Amino acid sequence: MNSESLSLFSPHLAARFDALAARYTVKRSALVPMLLYAQDEIGYISDAVVVEVAQRVGVTELEVRNVATYYSMLRFRPVGRYHVQVCTNISCMLRGANEIYERFQQELGVASGVVTADGLFSLEEVECIGACSWAPAIQVNYDFHDELTPWLVAGILAGYREKAWAPGDGSSSPGWEAGVPGDGASSPGPQADAEGKGRNA
Repeated sequence: MNSESLSLFSPHLAARFDALAARYTVKRSALVPMLLYAQDEIGYISDAVVVEVAQRVGVTELEVRNVATYYSMLRFRPVGRYHVQVCTNISCMLRGANEIYERFQQELGVASGVVTADGLFSLEEVECIGACSWAPAIQVNYDFHDELTPWLVAGILAGYREKAWAPGDGSSSPGWEAGVPGDGASSPGPQADAEGKGRNA
């Protein structure tokens, strides 16, 4: 498949996928980067994403699903425009992560895995996000917030609400409804994740 073929993805991303597939001797080596980029644009790994990515890397749809289900950063259902991931693993837990998670639940009025009624936020309790030295920490899309206290939660959410209404924030992008980058986040995005460059690398 090339960028001129009928594609689920934008022309820019389709061309990037063509380049990725050409870069590797074994096409399936591009599978995880493609899934990360696809999720950023579409918002989640939909059935249609699985079908096209399988065609692009020359594997079965089942093989794509097997790989995608292995990685917790890949999701199979839509999330909010800003996806809040609260780490409650041991380092964060010992420094108050459970209280922070409870405060997010109170402020947003949702439990883990649920999207707010306005579609702006979703909340997820997660394992380590690679920020143990700065615990407790959360990740919102590709932004890290660390050394938190429960009293900072309301301000963090207020900042994203303000950003959501700011002009030129990229809200016309189809992936925005699922909390993808493009909002000024300074972190490296899926390229770094695909290459194994975590926060503590």
